[in-house]
Amino acid sequence: MLDSISMKAKLVVEGYIIGQHRSPYHGFSVEFAEHRSYEPGDEVKHIDWKLYGKTNRLYVKRFEEETNLRAHLILDTSKSMTYASGKVTKLDYGSYLLAALSYLMISQQDAAGVVLFDERIRSFIPPKSTPSHLNTLLNTLDVKQPGNDTKIETVLHEMAERINKRGLVIIISDLLDDPKSILNGLKHFRHKNQEVILFHILDRNELEFDFDSRTKFIDMESGAEITTDPWHIKTDYKNLILDLQKYYRSQCRHNNIDYVSLFTDDNLDKGLSEYFNKRKKLG
Repeated sequence: MLDSISMKAKLVVEGYIIGQHRSPYHGFSVEFAEHRSYEPGDEVKHIDWKLYGKTNRLYVKRFEEETNLRAHLILDTSKSMTYASGKVTKLDYGSYLLAALSYLMISQQDAAGVVLFDERIRSFIPPKSTPSHLNTLLNTLDVKQPGNDTKIETVLHEMAERINKRGLVIIISDLLDDPKSILNGLKHFRHKNQEVILFHILDRNELEFDFDSRTKFIDMESGAEITTDPWHIKTDYKNLILDLQKYYRSQCRHNNIDYVSLFTDDNLDKGLSEYFNKRKKLG
């Protein structure tokens, strides 16, 4: 499946860049130096598509200096992340987003690493910026088997202590754990002077609760079951989810953490845009 996730990452990133009216690299990741004509063997990622649109000729951008952002991409792989009302699970969506971000960062000569966790850390690939490192990251993000229960706070505290150099921490999770405990873990990163983006991933049906008949609901982690008529609890349930998002949004803002709510039917461009906005602020 490595070829599949690799192609997905490449198409998402290059499609996003082509869709912009200007190169998102210019002005914050590397200083643009000059153009030269495209030659066979040059990497497609260095083509200036804006200039191609004007001249109908392919030119490659050359750059003066590299950047040295270090990013840790942390993905929740617990059982609750395998829920899907459609074809894409929350785990699939999170893997695709982090794969695209990995592809993008290493294309910019930034260093990216990946961490997978459930109730504990399952994989920890330290950040590197070499092109060959990308395959290692993509292979890790091609998650074959979900983990067990979620213990987010414990993992965040451990990672905050293990990351020695300042940089960017990106966390992807459905955050189905105690919110105050999760915030304690996030604050630990800020105490260590890490920049943080929190992507809160939900399936659209986890908000809309669009069930139209008596339904058995099963907790994917604990196995607990409840059978009920959904319309009896829909309003209270939906308000609970909205309040949860509101809590994370306000608390993250208070602690200078970027909180981004995403649904599995959202275009991945939304996640890339949030990263670009953060990257620009970081210079």
